[in-house]
Amino acid sequence: MSDLSQVWKRLGTYVRGSWVHQKSNQGSHKGKVGLTSRKNWNGRGQKYESSSKNVQQLLMNEQLYSALMEWGQCSEQNAWLVDDIACYTEIYNLLGERVLKAEVTQEVIERLSGSNKFHPIGLFERLSYFYSRWCQGEFIDALPEVNFPQKKMLDIRAKKVQVGLRQVDIYTGLNVLILLLELSRYAQQSQELKPKIIFYPSGQPDTNNFFTSQLLRVINYSDSIEVGNFASTVGEFLYGCNFSGAYLGDVNLTGVNFAGANLTGTYLGNANFTGTNFSNANLSVANLGDANLSGANLSGAMLRRADLSSANLSGANLVGANLVGADLSYADLSSSDLSGANLTGANLTGANLRDAVINNAILKRGTCFGANLSGASLQGANLSQADLCRADVSGVNLQSTNLIGINLSDSILFSANLENANMHAADLSYAKLHGAKLHGANLREAILLGADLNGVELGNVILREANLSGVTLSEADLQSADLSEAILCGTDLSFANLNNANLSSSNLTNTIFSGADLSGANLSYAVLEETDFKNTNLEAITWNDNQSWEGAHGLETALNIPAQLKEKLGLRISSE
Repeated sequence: MSDLSQVWKRLGTYVRGSWVHQKSNQGSHKGKVGLTSRKNWNGRGQKYESSSKNVQQLLMNEQLYSALMEWGQCSEQNAWLVDDIACYTEIYNLLGERVLKAEVTQEVIERLSGSNKFHPIGLFERLSYFYSRWCQGEFIDALPEVNFPQKKMLDIRAKKVQVGLRQVDIYTGLNVLILLLELSRYAQQSQELKPKIIFYPSGQPDTNNFFTSQLLRVINYSDSIEVGNFASTVGEFLYGCNFSGAYLGDVNLTGVNFAGANLTGTYLGNANFTGTNFSNANLSVANLGDANLSGANLSGAMLRRADLSSANLSGANLVGANLVGADLSYADLSSSDLSGANLTGANLTGANLRDAVINNAILKRGTCFGANLSGASLQGANLSQADLCRADVSGVNLQSTNLIGINLSDSILFSANLENANMHAADLSYAKLHGAKLHGANLREAILLGADLNGVELGNVILREANLSGVTLSEADLQSADLSEAILCGTDLSFANLNNANLSSSNLTNTIFSGADLSGANLSYAVLEETDFKNTNLEAITWNDNQSWEGAHGLETALNIPAQLKEKLGLRISSE
């Protein structure tokens, strides 16, 4: 620790002397001061040359700290302590050669915040103005005598280091952008600074300075020297910052950190965000249509009314995300994790949700017309009033799920687990339920017109007031099922197990019970017009005295008819 302290002390003393020397020359050498001070630095620096990278890093930190301290200060005459020409020269000299690292900026900002001579608002103003001019290409397009990046390039090449003009300009601009992002984050921690320091990389929306594609131009300019240069240089610094309203279409920002960032209303269509971190980011009303978000982290993200149509979200983390009213039509969500996500009113028409985890999610009033949910897990999810018409829900686990009022008409539910699911008033007309499990499910008032229920487990199912007209339930297990007040017109229940089933007040017109087991069933007040009881087991059934059996047929072959019913029917029943 003592050696490190000595290094800091020595560096501090030297750099202070270097900056004082530089200032003393500013009056008579305004256009050349940066270059001169840089040469002086290189000459005097030979005295302290060291092979240690740690010492070089400490030296860079000390230079940056001193510069940031001075750039934001004003003189007694309310003029900048460091004028614009000197400031811009120093910016290129300090930041045009290497990329700033997170540990450097964080350490320097921390040191600055501990000083009462630090002027963050002034510094932010200077750097913002530089950034705005840099974005317009003003410095690289300047005449040779005031071309700061050119002077810096020549200075570097004098050391036998090959570097291009664009590299110097790009690294300088990106480093200033990094500092602005860090200053903005620092200000958000202070109630006093928060409203005064807000950085918009594309300019502030709804102002004359707002240029929606400014940041996109910066990214493309940065990537002109190497694909992915912007993402690798600035990507880790983007978290928690404000990009609202910016245009970033077709951009390549794979793996960058947008955690907690404000991207409301931002256009991100066709962009590549593979593996990008959007956790807790605000993407409300953002356009992400056709974007590649495979493997992206969107956990806890705000995506209300966002456009994610045809986006690639395969394997994405959307745990707890707010997708209320979002457009996910034809999006690829295969193997994604939507646990606990809120998809109320979302449009998932034609979406691929194969093998997705959607446990405890809210899909209330969501549209999943023609969506593929095969193999997905939806345990504890709320799909009340959702539209899954023509959707593929085969093999899906919907056990104990809220499916009140859901539309599953013409859907594929092969081998789906719907045990104890609440399907009150659900529409299952023409649904294909072969091999599905409906044990204990609540299908009260459900519509099952033309549904395929062959081989379906229906034990203890509630079908009260349900419409099963024309449904084939031959050999179905409906033991103890509640079919009271149900409409079973023309329903085929031949050889079905209806032991102890409740069929009271149901409409059994043209219903076929041939060979079925109705032992212990309740047929009170049921309509028995043209009902077929051929070879049906009627042992211990319950009926009412005023019930009309005249229209029923096949009773002469029915088994175990209660004695009182046989007496009521008289000669119509042959002796056994």
